[in-house]
Amino acid sequence: MNKSILLNSVNIETMRNTKQFLLPDLKKAAKRQEYDIYPTFDIAGPIYTGYKTLANWIVTCNHDIVIDGYSGVYWDVLICCLNDEFAALGIQANWINVNKTLKPESIIHEITANYDGGDDPLFGKLYNGQLSDFFDVEKLKSLKPEPNKLNILYGAGAALAGWKCTLLYIDVPKNEIQFRSRANAICNLGEKQPADPKNQYKRFYFIDWPVLNKHKKQLLPAIDAIIDEQRINEISWTTGDALRNGLKTMSSHMFRARPWFEPGVWGGQWIKNNINGLNKDVVNYAWSFELIAPENGILLQSGNNMLEVSLDTLLLLDNEAILGKAAARFGDAFPIRFDFLDTFDGGNLSLQCHPSVEYIKNNFGEDFTQDETYYILDAKPGAEVYLGFQENINKQQFRSILENSFEQNEPVEIKDYVQTFPATRHDLFLIPNGTVHCSGKNNMVLEISATPYIFTFKMYDWLRPDLSGNPRTLNIDRAFENLNFERKGDVVTETLISKQTTLKKGHDWEIINLSTHPEHFYAIERFEFDTEITEDTNNQCHVLSLVEGESIAVITNGREQVIHYAETFIIPAAVKSYTLKNTGKTRAKVIKAFVKDECC
Repeated sequence: MNKSILLNSVNIETMRNTKQFLLPDLKKAAKRQEYDIYPTFDIAGPIYTGYKTLANWIVTCNHDIVIDGYSGVYWDVLICCLNDEFAALGIQANWINVNKTLKPESIIHEITANYDGGDDPLFGKLYNGQLSDFFDVEKLKSLKPEPNKLNILYGAGAALAGWKCTLLYIDVPKNEIQFRSRANAICNLGEKQPADPKNQYKRFYFIDWPVLNKHKKQLLPAIDAIIDEQRINEISWTTGDALRNGLKTMSSHMFRARPWFEPGVWGGQWIKNNINGLNKDVVNYAWSFELIAPENGILLQSGNNMLEVSLDTLLLLDNEAILGKAAARFGDAFPIRFDFLDTFDGGNLSLQCHPSVEYIKNNFGEDFTQDETYYILDAKPGAEVYLGFQENINKQQFRSILENSFEQNEPVEIKDYVQTFPATRHDLFLIPNGTVHCSGKNNMVLEISATPYIFTFKMYDWLRPDLSGNPRTLNIDRAFENLNFERKGDVVTETLISKQTTLKKGHDWEIINLSTHPEHFYAIERFEFDTEITEDTNNQCHVLSLVEGESIAVITNGREQVIHYAETFIIPAAVKSYTLKNTGKTRAKVIKAFVKDECC
């Protein structure tokens, strides 16, 4: 089937289950005072588009080709589209699928059995092996190019065959992988049939993505071309040298991750009403994944062409440039997370807690845990945050009433057990692991947290089904294995509500310290300024967001870039010094998080 027939016969939108728009073909100039949902970083490039340009480049290589890639690639579409272009050039390629060297599914299931979580609907344990574990080594060695042909070995793991030839790599953003999963259109590594999307995501998170990231790190120095395949019918690509040079430049300047947005059962209307360019035909937006490094991408731009690669590619290439002194502790894992939780005209989040460091290591294989804070970006009058227990909390009574609520579908008066506090703009609530908490209705929370992001133990969810009408999973047992019942009464006010004090002050600027809990490995400060302020990184990565004001210019090593209200941005450690210049009409306020020196 040639390209035109294939793309006409397949509805691209049925290959992804979401109402979120596909990344546009070309970058359009953002309005000066408007949040940009497609933030880009200019590189020397060039960035090419289309299968024709890629096919022409492959032919010039004049020898065999390996096309490796991430999970979620539509390999059949890629092959058909390239074959159509090869045919126009009078060339017939010999395609060899590396999947035929995979171990049998039964063996792969044995290998992953201790990591996929079994019947657990949400959690597994991080697999500590390699992508090569999934392949039969002897079969890999048997893959040989045929003489006098354009041989193309393809598939995730193709480079494991050891061919000494041109290497292409295909990347797919994590959000698109999930949209394709929800359409039941892709499979996990070594599987022949799509799994239920929730089980598939669990397998992605704990097994597939860790081994694919290790494999990608090994390949990065040798990649000759990288392909962004998310626009199935109009790929973009660039050379390996252009990619590596672009990422090196990015590592010494300010950049933004590409955010992505999701509805949820408790979601609100703030994001819909304040961020343009999103599909408004959704019930709500609960989350903006501003910076969740394992799932965000970064958009490179040359001319008007864009190419997205995973954000963690930066760390896989040079983690010290990004993390500085914190790289010794965190390696290739970006430690800090920023995301939005929107409950404006929505509902309360589930009542929840997060695992202790020991628990997350022993049960899930993570190196550090989900210690959080809630920074209130915006709130309606009367908004609240649920945080810590009432002084008279009785552990067994609380557990019994939650279990009875789950079994009998009966409501619980949560305020009898959990404290609430008024939430106003610029408040910071501290949520170290084990703390009972949730955001109430009518908050726009900037969640500043350690990066782990799926380990939420829900113990009460207000009797709500999910957006599909199915019961939401609760984790009462795990919650009670981690809840800290000493965080109650006045202890909560004294230790879990941040104290804000002035660190430094100038004629029109101030640096505010927002105290964090001793269990938080990160610190939080806020810049407040009328004109400009300059800061040193001190060999630490800074994660920032404009939390008040219209816009600022960020100047790093001579490059000036614009940040709008509510946008999150990253200053790599290698930047050394940067200047924030207020380009709005009112005082600018910028929140900043970074790893504490003693935690490196």
